[in-house]
Amino acid sequence: MSDRVPVGRLVAVATVVGAGMMLLFGAWMRVDPDGFARWANWPSHVHFLHDAGVFQLAIGVMMLCALWWRDAPAVVLAGFVFGNTFHAINHAQDAHLGGSPSDPWALGVVSVLAAAGLYARLRSLRGRKIGTEAGK
Repeated sequence: MSDRVPVGRLVAVATVVGAGMMLLFGAWMRVDPDGFARWANWPSHVHFLHDAGVFQLAIGVMMLCALWWRDAPAVVLAGFVFGNTFHAINHAQDAHLGGSPSDPWALGVVSVLAAAGLYARLRSLRGRKIGTEAGK
């Protein structure tokens, strides 16, 4: 057995465990911000915890994408589209808590642009293994 097999497994396990933690805590912050704030002994600031939750979720998504895709721009764009889109949704749902009425729209436009970039990147990689450097 080569040295690379155990290292590869360690990297995969560490990535999955880290992603799982990010997804668990991110979902908790998004779904039950008051409960998370009590557990963490933080003040409950619903909008802040909603945003922190979706950013944690986006990190978890990027970590999992990195296990399958070796193309950094695709991984980063996928995580950004996920996180920024839910960030826009947070601003729409939490509008009564403050912010500008244009926030969800401005964030949404950036998500659409990033999604177009991700689509273009994935199309450029079609027919090639995403796990290679060929698409750069």
